[in-house]
Amino acid sequence: MMRLIASTVLELIANAIGLLVAYLILQPDFTINGVSFIIVVAIFTAARFILAPLIFKLSMRYARALTGGISLVVIFISLLVTNLLSTGLVITGATTWVLATLIIWVFGVVAMLLLPMVIFKKTLAAARANQPRTPLG
Repeated sequence: MMRLIASTVLELIANAIGLLVAYLILQPDFTINGVSFIIVVAIFTAARFILAPLIFKLSMRYARALTGGISLVVIFISLLVTNLLSTGLVITGATTWVLATLIIWVFGVVAMLLLPMVIFKKTLAAARANQPRTPLG
């Protein structure tokens, strides 16, 4: 249960970072209303949680070539869903849609790699301290 909560928190933070960086780089064609930023992040994250397994399953069945780009497809569709369900996110222009998808993906991946080291630093250190030592280690 704690792992699911930690994973969800990391996903929320990573998505927030990705959306914020996309906003900073792509404005005025990519805008997020400051008041509804939390709602945009929540809708986007929920859409990703729901769509990722579905799109992966569909791609395995109908388009195996998509499996490598599943995350990009999920992010794009999640942006589309968020844009439709929220007035706080506005994206204009095809180039902005593509760039936003790429920026959110890159910064989301980086955040998912680095955030556990920052957020769970004490937990990771405690886990390492409790590991039995091997003769070579």
